[in-house]
Amino acid sequence: MEIPGGDLLFPLAMALLFSWLAVHCVRRLAAMAHALRAGGRAPGVCIRIETEPYNRSDAERHVFSFRTPDGRTVEFEDLAGRGVRVGDEVTVAYDPAGPERTATVAGPGGWSPVLRYGLLATGCGLAAAGFTAVFLFTAI
Repeated sequence: MEIPGGDLLFPLAMALLFSWLAVHCVRRLAAMAHALRAGGRAPGVCIRIETEPYNRSDAERHVFSFRTPDGRTVEFEDLAGRGVRVGDEVTVAYDPAGPERTATVAGPGGWSPVLRYGLLATGCGLAAAGFTAVFLFTAI
């Protein structure tokens, strides 16, 4: 049994998914750029690395911690390279007005945070554009 318009469903769903991911990455990129401009810097440390179920090697989540000048300890999750291990020291950039929302690893610890999210936003945007083109080509 064939569903009318079923061949349009996959490219439309993928276009929507990648559009949402691109918007998410752009919003994170804007928050990071604001944090880098705000000037808050502090030494931080990788406190744990969480792996997804079934120990998939490509699914590590790095959690970092740092202390603000007023003594608050802030934990946040951020992208990090495979070279970052528990106990490694990093530099954290954040907006002093909202360190929980804006904290990012500014170095060392892999690529620049702006470059990482910029590449992710660009890739997701290109994928969204490609799936949109396939959807429109199929629909016409």
